[in-house]
Amino acid sequence: MTMTNFKRSPLALAVLALLIEAPMHPYRMQQLLKSRGKEEVINIRQRGSLYQTIERLEREGLIAPGSVEKSEGRPERTVYEATPLGRTVAVDWLRTMLAEPHNEFPEFPVAMSFLPLLSPEEVMPLLETRLTALRKREFGLAAELENYLTVLPRVVLLESQYMLAIVSAERNWIEGVIADLRSGRLAWSIEELKTIAAQFEGEQPPRTG
Repeated sequence: MTMTNFKRSPLALAVLALLIEAPMHPYRMQQLLKSRGKEEVINIRQRGSLYQTIERLEREGLIAPGSVEKSEGRPERTVYEATPLGRTVAVDWLRTMLAEPHNEFPEFPVAMSFLPLLSPEEVMPLLETRLTALRKREFGLAAELENYLTVLPRVVLLESQYMLAIVSAERNWIEGVIADLRSGRLAWSIEELKTIAAQFEGEQPPRTG
């Protein structure tokens, strides 16, 4: 089995990374990811997704159950550990994810690509609502980073710095789009777009190569 046979995902890498750090049970994994602020970059809201990922990694031989943790008043918890293969795959995934950009198809660019379904008058308040949320998130991320950088090394906060840069860039870009909508530099109508579309109907896109 080659490395490409294993399904890579942010959550799968997080599970392997935690188990390379130390054997632990799923609940401990979820709590650590939350306490370390990883929910900003990894979707861990649904515990079911975590358990499904753990089951898949176990089937693939990347992790293995070890001991069973027993404590009074709580159900038994299986403690997992990374296998030698899991350690190798995790490092391979990490190298690939660092070096190769990957299109993750977020929702916002899709919505922007179909913007003409709405009028400019409808779009402006929607983008203003998004802008308010982005400013709030940007402020929160910046404040959190400032606090953490006083007690933690930068290397464990790089993903937070990246998220702050992304949020700041989007906020800045949307401010520009809103300014263009207000000034009329960005405007459209369904009739105008239909006329343009009709002009290109039946035309083949230019070939490359």
